[in-house]
Amino acid sequence: MTTDAKSRIEDTVKANDVVLYMKGTKEMPQCGFSSRVAGVLNYMGVDFVDVNVLADPDIRQGIKDYSDWPTIPQLYVKGEFVGGCDIITEMTLSGELDTLFDTSGVAYSKDAADKIRAANA
Repeated sequence: MTTDAKSRIEDTVKANDVVLYMKGTKEMPQCGFSSRVAGVLNYMGVDFVDVNVLADPDIRQGIKDYSDWPTIPQLYVKGEFVGGCDIITEMTLSGELDTLFDTSGVAYSKDAADKIRAANA
């Protein structure tokens, strides 16, 4: 990973409460997994920064090295790596994501989170 990519990633995850490294953007995801995680965050009303890894090969590889996680999307909350699509899906359905947002002071719609769980029960 280039030093530049690493410092840009660090700056982004430290400067923003919630960051999603994804393929595409939150308005136009370019893969199903990115779409699912962005969809959950959008539906829950979470204010998050999206970083399109397809627009920058250094960041696309750099984020995998940074987190030591092989896949994209990757969700960061308060500078900490949370997980990819499967982990975020599980955390949403179990209520762990609500707890993480609550303890991190991240605003979200509890009602929307409950609706996601009800729809997947």
